[in-house]
Amino acid sequence: MKKVYIPGLLIISTLLVVGCKKGTEQSVVEAASATENTSEFTTLTDVVPDAILEIRYFGTYNFVGDRIDGYQEPTALLTRRAADSLKAVSDDVISLGYRLKIYDAYRPQKAVDHFVRWAEDIPDTRMKAYFYPDLDKKVLFPEEYICAKSGHSRGSTIDLTLFDMATEKELDMGGTFDWFGPESHPDFCGNPETGEYTGDNSKSPATRKITAEQFKNRMILRAAMMRHGFNPFRTEWWHFTLADEPFPDTYFTFPVRQLKN
Repeated sequence: MKKVYIPGLLIISTLLVVGCKKGTEQSVVEAASATENTSEFTTLTDVVPDAILEIRYFGTYNFVGDRIDGYQEPTALLTRRAADSLKAVSDDVISLGYRLKIYDAYRPQKAVDHFVRWAEDIPDTRMKAYFYPDLDKKVLFPEEYICAKSGHSRGSTIDLTLFDMATEKELDMGGTFDWFGPESHPDFCGNPETGEYTGDNSKSPATRKITAEQFKNRMILRAAMMRHGFNPFRTEWWHFTLADEPFPDTYFTFPVRQLKN
């Protein structure tokens, strides 16, 4: 392992198998890990003041059942570039009668490490009924529902949904954030490329299904994100990464807390 020192950053160069939670394609890349350099990050609500925050990993309603390491405050951080793009998304959906609701944004590497430890603790299934009732916990790591690296740690990935201002409720997406299973896939019961609802639920191990309206709602979020430079994720309807992310090979480790920029 070779360590290279740069002012403000500690960069560790090594070959890593890099993957994200829940089934991203893995590739071997040269990755750099930065420690406390937050200069290119911003507190999301400073840029997108209309966003609603429900930071799931600061609380205990998540698939682990505990507050996750590295979440010191219930706030959301993003790279400045991603935050500026998300502001355009917010303005777009507000014109349609919605607001953005954020579940997670930047995620420190220590949080990902917490997920890995939890995945290896097979007896701990406190939250199984809420997030992975159809799966044996033993498969979560081998099937890449949990991975050693996450795109969230690069600072330009966000998990979110839409809040309907007319009903004052979350838009019904037909499934909860962080549900482990095919029901979370954007192509579940429909074709996200064409927006066509098919009702095909053959991939669901428990023959679950979402309605045409729920599929349409997922597509409203997807279309708005893609219009402003975010790429969707093939296994999670709520997960998007800025296509032109500024740190594609850098995994940051500073904690989630309000920035003083």
